[in-house]
Amino acid sequence: MANHYRDTRKIDPTKGDRLGDGTPNDADRVEIGPTQMAFREWEGAGLTLPNLAAMREFRWKRLTQHIVERDYGGILLFDPLNIRYATDTTNMQLWNTHNPFRAVLLCADGYMVIWDYKNSPFMADYNPLVREARDGASMFYFAAGDKIEQKADSFVAQISDLMAEHSGGNKRLAVDKIMVAGLRALEAAGFTVEEGEEVTEKSRSVKGPDEILAMRCAMHAGEASVAAMERFSRENVPLGHTSEDDIWAVLHAENIKRGGEWIETRLLTSGQRTNPWFQECGPRIVQDNEIVAFDTDLIGSYGICVDISRTWWIGEAKPTNAMIYAMRHAHEHIMTNIEMLRPGVSIKDLSLNGHRLDPIFDKWKYGCKMHGVGLCDEWPLVAYEDKHVEGAFDYPLEAGMVLCVEALVGEDGGEFSIKLEDQVLITEDGYENLTKYPFDAALMGEG
Repeated sequence: MANHYRDTRKIDPTKGDRLGDGTPNDADRVEIGPTQMAFREWEGAGLTLPNLAAMREFRWKRLTQHIVERDYGGILLFDPLNIRYATDTTNMQLWNTHNPFRAVLLCADGYMVIWDYKNSPFMADYNPLVREARDGASMFYFAAGDKIEQKADSFVAQISDLMAEHSGGNKRLAVDKIMVAGLRALEAAGFTVEEGEEVTEKSRSVKGPDEILAMRCAMHAGEASVAAMERFSRENVPLGHTSEDDIWAVLHAENIKRGGEWIETRLLTSGQRTNPWFQECGPRIVQDNEIVAFDTDLIGSYGICVDISRTWWIGEAKPTNAMIYAMRHAHEHIMTNIEMLRPGVSIKDLSLNGHRLDPIFDKWKYGCKMHGVGLCDEWPLVAYEDKHVEGAFDYPLEAGMVLCVEALVGEDGGEFSIKLEDQVLITEDGYENLTKYPFDAALMGEG
């Protein structure tokens, strides 16, 4: 049988040389991204794709602006999510979280250099905002052994040269996360080390137009993945051999199929294991006529976090009246609190006001009322009133922020918990709930 080139070529000929997000229509490219499955689903949903070059430039300009406003000479980044924000590049993200081999220096004049794994200096080639690629930022014991100090001195010498050239002699350097030897070497070289996480969290908190488009796409893909997990649960749990891990694996697989990246937690449990919350997904066989609750914590398409929670009743019987009350109470909690969201409202006001949970649910309420979200869970955190720390978050909301609004409703010693969470964009005149996934009709008392 003949093998035709049309069957083997690696681009979609209907799209030209560029995909809808402005990236090369080349399946051999280094840059990761959404799959054809995701693009088809977004096209069917009528979604507008982000322009990734514009998104990258917005982030680079915003981060540079925050450096200049603080009179810093630059910022040195090791956190993989901050590197993703600054450069929109990836390289072994999870491994890098505990073996920090990557670093990025962004100088006050906008000059940006990446240090990458020694065998992969090409990972940022597609982003012209990254002006140089080097190696030699691995200052952890596994890689450096008993020569950590020597490695750190060599790395910091490069930082010194770059800062002298691009920061006008300003040696105030913001740093997000660094190994001890690196910190000591910076200080020995005369740098004043400033708090880098404050810079990156504030920079990341307000999303640009293309970031918002990317998040809409990621949300659609994430919710399609959740829908596949729900279908699997409803079809297989009644058969009596489906574990929590079996259900959770579907979300992982569907996320990857759409070009998503990873899931940060293992927060899916069933039945009694939903109370107390924060037990991790395990081998328990889910029983028919039980609750399944989860929190996606999903890093999806374009590296955007899709952080929503739902609780399902799986089975033909009706849930108990106590479950229906708890579900409605949780739903009222997040919907009432969402109504407070608008530009200018203070984070303190969000903490001290809004919906109050029944006292019987107070002990196991969630760790926060709301939190920011972007590439992952981000600043700010909106605490419950009894956990509010005066002065910690004295800032107003701004248009372009995205907040996840949470509810965990379960009694101390109870037989179940309800977990709900929606992801909400702050707009110029209020808010837009980006979460479209329905609430379980049976638990809402509608089934």
